[in-house]
Formats: sequence, structure tokens, C-alpha cells
Amino acid sequence: MKPKNWFESLNCAIEGILYVVKNETHMKYHFAIAGIVLIISLFLNLSTFEFVLLAVSITFVLFAEVINTAFEVITDMITREYNPTIKAVKDMAAGGVLIASIGAAVMGYWILSRHIFQPIKFSFVMVKRSSELVAIITLIIVIILVVILKSKFGKGKPLHGGFPSGHAAISFSIWTAVSLITLDPLVTILTFITAVMVSHSRLLLEIHTIKEVIAGAMLGILTTVVIFKTFG
Repeated sequence: MKPKNWFESLNCAIEGILYVVKNETHMKYHFAIAGIVLIISLFLNLSTFEFVLLAVSITFVLFAEVINTAFEVITDMITREYNPTIKAVKDMAAGGVLIASIGAAVMGYWILSRHIFQPIKFSFVMVKRSSELVAIITLIIVIILVVILKSKFGKGKPLHGGFPSGHAAISFSIWTAVSLITLDPLVTILTFITAVMVSHSRLLLEIHTIKEVIAGAMLGILTTVVIFKTFG
């Protein structure tokens, strides 16, 4: 039945949107993402121009999804059997949604990245200025990894027996961190000797095998190098 007035036309339009949201999972995702992006924009100091571009991009994606659903409903009314022409129509409508989504993603990245990534980048810079903090965090992460691995292999306690050697991991992590922070050959050699002695003591006490000690040493070295190269 044709709407009699503007108010009925508005109700029909809203019912159409509700139909899409109810029957199309992708539309639910689009609405959820749109809501999240808009909420994030409230916490950012977006200019009026940036907000308008963001809103238009979101609107265009939602519009494309509604049109895509309309095409699917119409084609299903014609036939539900496989038809290459109908498949092409559905594919083109879905392609329109994809193009709109890509455009919205690019626009969202261009607008939001300057407001989100700059503070994150600044925080990374602040972390890089404190090598001691990076060393402490690295040591904690190494201990956590040792505990996780020991729990996985089901042998030993966090720092007593099992795979890998926690003492070797920690001592070689300290050696790597000290070497990267000081860049002093003498200090590097002394801490290396200390790490080797600590690891060797685990062999003498028959608490670990050579395989467990080497695994611990490699875990400490690699974890420390990766974290320092990223944040140090």
C-alpha cells in the first residue's frame, strides 16, 4: 500500500532499515563498527570537517548495504534456483558494499590515525628513553614465558628444574640487557661470564640438562633482543 503522507513514508523507511538489520548479519557488524567509531570520535578533538567526512563515509556504507539487501530480496523473489545473471547482479551489489567499505576504512584511517597513533607513538618514545624500565619489563616477561613453558611441558617449578632453565633464561636476559644498555666490552664480558657460571651451576647440581639450559639461554637472549629492538 502506498504511503498516504510523509509520516507513513518515514515509517516505511525505518521498517526497511529494521528489516535489513534483522536479516543481514553484515548490517549488524556495520552498525556496531559505526557506533564504536562514533564513540571513539567523541573522545578525540575532531574538526567539524573531519567529523562530516567520517559521518558521510559511515552513511555511505550503510546505504550500500541496504541497497545490496534490496537487490538480494528482489532476485530471490524472481527465482531461488541458480542463475548466472542473478548471481552477477548479487555480486555487483556486494561489490558496491565492498567499495564503500574500503573507502570508509581509508577515510577513517586518515582521520583517526592522526588523533590516535600520535599519542601512541609519543608513549613509545617515552618508553625508549628509559632503558632501565625496558630491562625490568623484559625480565618480568622472560619469567612469565618460563612459567608458561614449564606449565606446558609439565615439569619442574618456575625456577627449579624443568624445561627451560629459568636461571639460564634470567641470567642471559640480564647479560643481553646490560650489553645493549652499556655497550661496554668489559662489562659485557663480565656479565656473560656470570651468566655462564649461573647456567653451568644448574648442570653441576643436576637440576637441568644441557638442552634445558641452552633453551633457557636462547629464550632470555631472543626475548630481550626483540623487546629492546622494539622499545629500547
